[in-house]
Amino acid sequence: MENENKGNGNEGGPKFSSYWIYAIIALFLLALNFYTMSEGNRDPIQYDRLEEMIADEAVERVVVITNLKQAHIYIKESKLGEDRYKDAAQSSFSRDRYHYRMEIGSPDQFSDDLKEIQEAEGIERADWIRPTFETRQDIIGNLLSWLLPIIVIVAIWIFIMRRVGGGGAGPGSQIFNIGKSRATLFDQNSKVNITFADVAGLDEAKEEVMEIVDFLKNPKKYTALGGKIPKGVLLVGPPGTGKTLLAKAVAGEAAVPFFSISGSDFVEMFVGVGASRVRDLFKQAREKAPCIVFIDEIDAIGRARGRGGMQGGNDERENTLNQLLVEMDGFSTDKGVILMAATNRPDVLDTALLRPGRFDRQIGIDRPDIKGREAIFRVHLKNIKTSPEVDPAVLAEMTPGFAGAEIANVCNEAALIAARREKVAVELSDFNYALDKVIGGLEKKNKLIPPEEKKIIAYHEAGHALCGWYLEHAMPLVKVTIVPRGVAALGYAQYLPKEQYITRTEQMLDQMCMTFGGRAAEDVVFSKISTGAQNDLDKVTKMAYDMITIYGMNAKVGQVSFYGMSRDNYQRPYSDDTATLIDDEVRNLLDSQYERAKGLLREHRDKLELLANELLDKEVLLKSDLEKLIGPRPGDLAAEPTQEWVGVVDNTTGTNPGEQTPPVPPVEEA
Repeated sequence: MENENKGNGNEGGPKFSSYWIYAIIALFLLALNFYTMSEGNRDPIQYDRLEEMIADEAVERVVVITNLKQAHIYIKESKLGEDRYKDAAQSSFSRDRYHYRMEIGSPDQFSDDLKEIQEAEGIERADWIRPTFETRQDIIGNLLSWLLPIIVIVAIWIFIMRRVGGGGAGPGSQIFNIGKSRATLFDQNSKVNITFADVAGLDEAKEEVMEIVDFLKNPKKYTALGGKIPKGVLLVGPPGTGKTLLAKAVAGEAAVPFFSISGSDFVEMFVGVGASRVRDLFKQAREKAPCIVFIDEIDAIGRARGRGGMQGGNDERENTLNQLLVEMDGFSTDKGVILMAATNRPDVLDTALLRPGRFDRQIGIDRPDIKGREAIFRVHLKNIKTSPEVDPAVLAEMTPGFAGAEIANVCNEAALIAARREKVAVELSDFNYALDKVIGGLEKKNKLIPPEEKKIIAYHEAGHALCGWYLEHAMPLVKVTIVPRGVAALGYAQYLPKEQYITRTEQMLDQMCMTFGGRAAEDVVFSKISTGAQNDLDKVTKMAYDMITIYGMNAKVGQVSFYGMSRDNYQRPYSDDTATLIDDEVRNLLDSQYERAKGLLREHRDKLELLANELLDKEVLLKSDLEKLIGPRPGDLAAEPTQEWVGVVDNTTGTNPGEQTPPVPPVEEA
């Protein structure tokens, strides 16, 4: 080892770094800058200034540089001490120590002009200043014209090579290291602090992955009965449901090395790099076995082959996937190497990747139910100072459809809001405001709405609230407001949805009628309609087509569903006659529910006026306010939750809401 160190020649002195090259280039450019400043640090003078100097008999000589078309003017030593030539004394640092320069056209013309100036000043011909003519070569400029581009290219090349190689020092960090795996290794020296206790609301998924950890800790317990350790575990679920968090908990619980890498880390601009990194990753995993390899967002490299690729081209992503498939089938099951992966798009993955023998288990991680949300709230509230009135069970009821990441965001927003209000603890009102902000967007306090438009919005939202109040299968109303929020939301109504997994026809019809309540109210009261119902129309149109073409809820079209056929084929899977029938039935369905909403509002016109006027006055109405104004909701169950907040918005008023995504529930705009 000593001989190797001596051979390297690095002992007794500093190691060479490429940053020295950058420093030398910087010093060179700095010296060039000083040189340029010394050559031309003064603006050229004009002819009138030259006339003044000649009249003052201050010019000693004039040198004309013919190839540069410049005239260099030298001042007499006796005149440099005067104030008018003070700037000339400061500027004489150039190599030939001239004091002024002039930009000239033709040297002959300048010579004639100089004679005319001296004749006009009455200077004797014997005392005339006669210019001398010279030709100078700019050696430095000519040298830089070909040397500087080479220096710049070399510097850029060194910079790119270091970046491509990962930025580290030594030969292993250069271009030859590009095919190495970029996985992060967690072992006893860099243990993850997250455990299964930090994961809530995923009880079934936790049991599955806890069994994987037990496989690695006690393999003989399972192999003694002839069982084999699973090769791969695929975590599937919507964004924010805790797939990566669950993998971190596995890394924290398992007493084995844990490799973590993203699917995009295999993608590279160079051919063959992705496959090389896959090989290197599994090589390291075999050396560390038993261990776990986790690939996050595996759909970046695991997409089905043959889709979107160029015909006859070399698809680098497919080569990477092929190598991954080979490696997953290559190592033997007794090595104790388990591959975990996560994706929210299992439909795009290649079938060869999903087969048993590669990914033996697929663990679905869905949005938590009310008990799961309560458990998630309890985990996040441990680190937040809350008041006694804050109950995780109540918060869970207020956030139907929320994923774990969204619940964490609500808790954080509530803490920030309480701190902004200078409270000593986070109260339930802060969680209410946080939910309002997450669902509806930021409150637009300075958004001025004309009174006539505000009146339309009030009647629109009152129509939604009133229809939902009297429809049997509509979701219970919790809050209605005309306070502007978000980009395009001018008002919305909030409802408390039930935890249900199937929807009956009458429930969908009541939901559709309630969604039409806003536009129906405008039609009944003003006999005119506005653009505020654009999102409402989007919702009911999609709902109507789903009822007829997917769920088979129409007698004329029949018990058919075109959902799967429409996804798998580019062309519609039905004839023109069927398409016409579907369009007619959709239009009839929408018209009937619109007329139903108008009839309901006409029947309760007095209550519609009362709600709209109260909204114009208070801007926000809760369920308790509606009960005081128009009485209790017909058919309301005594066991129905009565808290003041909910995580479902029935309508966000606006003209361009965009696609709604959870946690924002069905939104009907005014």
